[in-house]
Amino acid sequence: MHVSLPDGSYLIIGPPQEPSSNRPPGDPEGWIVTRQHPDDHALFEVIYDSTPVADAGAPERPEARNGASAKHVVKAIDQRLTQLGLLPVPRSSTEGPLVSTASQPRAPQSPDLSPSTARTSAYVYGDALLALTDRLNGTESHADAAAMLHQILDPTDGLLERLGEFFEAAGEKAKEAEQDDGFDLSYDLADAAAEIRNLGEVLHVAEDRMRALNTAPPAPRPSAALPRTARLPALPPAQPRQRR
Repeated sequence: MHVSLPDGSYLIIGPPQEPSSNRPPGDPEGWIVTRQHPDDHALFEVIYDSTPVADAGAPERPEARNGASAKHVVKAIDQRLTQLGLLPVPRSSTEGPLVSTASQPRAPQSPDLSPSTARTSAYVYGDALLALTDRLNGTESHADAAAMLHQILDPTDGLLERLGEFFEAAGEKAKEAEQDDGFDLSYDLADAAAEIRNLGEVLHVAEDRMRALNTAPPAPRPSAALPRTARLPALPPAQPRQRR
């Protein structure tokens, strides 16, 4: 599997090619993940290798105990690409994590970054949101703007819901310290998660309202003509009165 990265390098993810194995597809003995660059042949990095050691006298790699576990492949790739500032961000939350946790890894989705944000950065999540903001500023369609609001406000998979989950997870992590300040921090983070979700509830119709702005208002209906007033017949001129 060939996976392109934002800096021009790429990952090769696959089972061991040599020696050949009789194991069925989807159930390899292990995974090998390497990072290479088409223009820089000196760049060759083994990010993960859980294949069994071929030589009996060679030391066993720590990953070998994980075998064909896709979960450990995902974790190793995420950690290394985060260190390099190259972690691609999914375009939508429905596309899942960087690599699928199914039987075989899935290629990551590269972020749709504008020129102002298409750079190597340690803040890939902030850059992805900045790119969405740039797209919102550049769109001339209220329907497109509504679709971007959907990415933020969807109550199941939107960014606000994911932020709420993030702060809840951070709170649980703070509790693991089993210190008073850790518990206090967990309460603050839980409150933040609740406020974020409340914001989503307040703005739950914003997407529909934005989309409605793209619809031309109905043309005004012509008013009914008022009935004409009939003219009164002209009166004959008054006759001069005769004097006695």
